Amino acid sequence: MAFLPPIDQPPAPPGPPASRPPGPAGPVRVLGLRARQWMLIAVALGLAYVVTTVTSMIGAWSELHRDPTNAELKRAAIAEVAARWRTWEASRIFPERLSYDTDQGRSEFASRIGIVPQTTCETAVDGEIAAVLRAQGCQAVLRATYTDPIQGIVITVGVVAFRDAFAADRAYKQIPNAPVTDRVHGLRPALRAAAFPGTAAARFADTARQDRSSTRGGPYVVLTTAGQSDGRPAAAVPKNRPGQPFGAAPQLGWQISRTLSAQAMPDCSSREWRC
Repeated sequence: MAFLPPIDQPPAPPGPPASRPPGPAGPVRVLGLRARQWMLIAVALGLAYVVTTVTSMIGAWSELHRDPTNAELKRAAIAEVAARWRTWEASRIFPERLSYDTDQGRSEFASRIGIVPQTTCETAVDGEIAAVLRAQGCQAVLRATYTDPIQGIVITVGVVAFRDAFAADRAYKQIPNAPVTDRVHGLRPALRAAAFPGTAAARFADTARQDRSSTRGGPYVVLTTAGQSDGRPAAAVPKNRPGQPFGAAPQLGWQISRTLSAQAMPDCSSREWRC
């Protein structure tokens, strides 16, 4: 048998690739990152969450315990005034006695006879005024009746509450300013008279209305209507009368308006304020 020299031997037929010897596999990667790198990212995110939470808690605590700004105090004072018709006692809105000056220059006191429990806007005034109040968002009308020292003059005062001073001002400017007097309705359109049986105002019906006035303070319009305690119809009274028999009425309305609309800065030490 003869053997070919190595250079003359034919190439060996192709075979399966040589397999690697078994050994440990390479590190597992997810989205190009190894497990250790993902763990570091998770730790970093957790720390960031803790820092954010602590920062938010510190910020919230600081916000709750800081002193209010001047703008916040002003808004709180305005809101407190607008809510007084609900939060104040009726006797605080309508004091038992109110002073006024007579046309002789003396000071007198008007005494409160009673306070009307109903507060609806439509029934407290004549229809012409009710339409104006309703259009501007009237919330309530509070009424009380006063009398002079000799109980010859009776005055009903009405506090009309609105949501803000702008609505009150619009309503005040739109109240009809040309009242008429007749035997059936007295002076109208005006605040409705509030009579109280068994008092000096027992006969004070709408037909006895002889005078009216109006003023505004903050979110409130204050109306008055006045007449004589004997209930005589306004149409039966001569137009020209000496002096100012009903001069106390606008003074009472003005005092109630000023007191009710006077702003008070919040006092956190007072029970009236919640800070």
